Amino acid sequence: MGRYEQQRNFLKSNFLEFKHVKTDKIKGLPQPPAVKPYSSSSVIVDLPEFSGDIAGQATVYDCIKSRRSTRFYAQESLRLEELSYLLWASQGITGATKGGLMLRTVPCSGATHTFETYLFITRVEGIPQGVYRYLPVEHKLLFLFELDEIDQKIDAITLEQPFVPNFAKKAAVLFAWSTTPYRSEWKYDISAHKKILIDIGHVSQNLYLASESIGAGACAIGIYDQNLIDDVLGLDGEEEFVLFLSAVGKKRE
Repeated sequence: MGRYEQQRNFLKSNFLEFKHVKTDKIKGLPQPPAVKPYSSSSVIVDLPEFSGDIAGQATVYDCIKSRRSTRFYAQESLRLEELSYLLWASQGITGATKGGLMLRTVPCSGATHTFETYLFITRVEGIPQGVYRYLPVEHKLLFLFELDEIDQKIDAITLEQPFVPNFAKKAAVLFAWSTTPYRSEWKYDISAHKKILIDIGHVSQNLYLASESIGAGACAIGIYDQNLIDDVLGLDGEEEFVLFLSAVGKKRE
């Protein structure tokens, strides 16, 4: 029991302690940027528009009922329109409050949205293999770099999966969500970290249901090489680091 105590306490509410904390927001310190900047000379990939028709005749009920973690994928590529939809469903911006807070397709504690979406793309029609980052404000893709032997690198990142070994490299896309914790710490201080973990669950579930609606399957991945993926993506591992992964591909018949 002793070795679990600290982690169990982390799962509990600490509001009574938090309400006595003077957060950086209360101190008047500047709010961190809501999204990660990029160079004006970067290579940008336009994402096509889509409508609700992309989900076919699937209902929310059908998607919830049919959703399973999918580890076997067809060789079929995702269409760029479908990837556009999945990115919007999991991190897209749908509006803003009068105070300027961004509203997205997923709920988030205090609209702090600490996540960045990185993509290891192997099979998406119309764009080359490589590593990309989603730009939610513009709803575009930022091309980061090509990755030699991308499937082998994905295999190394995702380590020894317990149910179906090596499945992630066979997906069309590997989503990798990083977190910049200070976006939440600025507002929630010692309560931020539990909120971040709750928030990533909303993102993952939206990706599951959106994938299901287009005949694709997703599988969340919590077993990965932290240092390797942070290094591949050029993250410092402290102020920004990968928090969760999900493989996505068309379902195998």
